[in-house]
Amino acid sequence: MKGICILGATGSIGVSTLDVVARHPHLYKAIVLTANKNIELLYEQCLVHHPEYVVVVDEAKAAAFSEQLINSPIADIKVLSGTQSLEFVATLDSVDSVMAAIVGAAGLLPSLAAAKAGKIILLANKEALVMSGDIFMQAVSESGAQLLPIDSEHNAIFQCMPAGYKSGMHAKQARRILLTASGGPFREMPIEQLVNVTPAQAVAHPNWDMGKKISVDSATMMNKGLEMIEACILFAMTPDQIQVVIHPQSIIHSMVDYVDGTVLAQMGNPDMRVPIAYSMAWPDRFESGVEPLNIFDVARMDFSEANLERFPCLRLAYEAIHKGGIMPTVLNAANEIAVDAFLNEHIRFTDIPVIIERCMEKFTVIPARTLAIILETDAQARVISKQIIADINR
Repeated sequence: MKGICILGATGSIGVSTLDVVARHPHLYKAIVLTANKNIELLYEQCLVHHPEYVVVVDEAKAAAFSEQLINSPIADIKVLSGTQSLEFVATLDSVDSVMAAIVGAAGLLPSLAAAKAGKIILLANKEALVMSGDIFMQAVSESGAQLLPIDSEHNAIFQCMPAGYKSGMHAKQARRILLTASGGPFREMPIEQLVNVTPAQAVAHPNWDMGKKISVDSATMMNKGLEMIEACILFAMTPDQIQVVIHPQSIIHSMVDYVDGTVLAQMGNPDMRVPIAYSMAWPDRFESGVEPLNIFDVARMDFSEANLERFPCLRLAYEAIHKGGIMPTVLNAANEIAVDAFLNEHIRFTDIPVIIERCMEKFTVIPARTLAIILETDAQARVISKQIIADINR
């Protein structure tokens, strides 16, 4: 029986993880569930899984949740609040695996704490690696932690790597990664019409059920840009060795091209329970609850190159990783602020890459040697991005 801590239990990844946990109660026990504000869903999850700890980051919501537990069947659950509590629960002795599924930069510190504590890290938070790749991978190496990627693309790549492969290891026989992307809901929309895209349109992904922020990132292809940066770190590849491929059907989740001409691809229905179950069972496999892929229903698969004019956010991600140092942190912070502004209808969809690029132009590249530098850069980039948004709206 393994104890699992789910950071971001009420998000789409957290919900899917608990679905897999419920299918294997003899193998996994949910020790910790965390949420930001959604205490209604969290309460329902607690009734089913009865964790030892709950963290509600928002202190007012945590107090309300504690009140709700009084005289309930789950009154013995320990309720914590605040961001520091996330780091505490991620390092508990009773926790073997940590599902790092908090979206954005907020997931960095608890994920890094889990790495330093030598946990099995099921990494769904790509921003942790984008912001602090070298520091994160060093922590994994020094502690003996096991890092297993949850993003469907990185999980697919991991599955296609040689036997015995571990994250961060250079696979000598692999010469190229083909990182697939659906292209989002606007891959065929005339570019001049993108200016009128609404938040409701942007979050309506054609293939995947995801949160609002990630759905917008998929529509701008920033999600793929962040995944490209993450792939460089996870698989010890250069940006020039990673090619983004538009694959609208989302059946092939990514491919690895080997020196002998072999290309290995991982295929499956677009359901996050597949990579979650693979990583939880690794190095074995167990049932995920996902319907088997029927290739006759698929019938055809299409592939095309990513158009950087249509997807300038992807171009900016390549620029950020080529420049290195703090620039991926700047990219990520500016994107988070811009996407939030778009979802709240303060800017247009086409303003997102403009804000990111203007923010990047404000920074001189320096090495991201310490966590303090990374966190300071993140904070500065957010302030600058908000000012750029204010200037746009004048």
